[in-house]
Amino acid sequence: MKQRILVVDDDRLVADTLNMVFLANGFDSEARYSAADGLNRARTFSPQLMLCDVTMPEETGLQLVEKVSAEMPDVRLLMLTAYSSNMEKVDAHATRTGRMLKLLRKPCRPELLLQEAFALLKTTQSAA
Repeated sequence: MKQRILVVDDDRLVADTLNMVFLANGFDSEARYSAADGLNRARTFSPQLMLCDVTMPEETGLQLVEKVSAEMPDVRLLMLTAYSSNMEKVDAHATRTGRMLKLLRKPCRPELLLQEAFALLKTTQSAA
């Protein structure tokens, strides 16, 4: 059974590109373009890993991560940002919630993205 990855980014080009990278590497992957759509899809898709942009309109990626963590505590999380200022926010959120959040800078090389995804998913398997 393929591992499921949900990509949530308000930039459709980024979300679709990341989704294609995962599909091309054997994952069952889908893209959503808002935090609300991401949460709704996560509830039915049950991803093992969710990639989430930190800065999105209406609801931030950190707000989305908090909801996903409460409802689906086993989902691994990988945050993405193009802004250095978000690094402190993600670290503070992780410290406050006790939830590990890996953060990658956009744009990132597909090799690095896949390496981080495999590492996070491996921790899911070893914990099971």
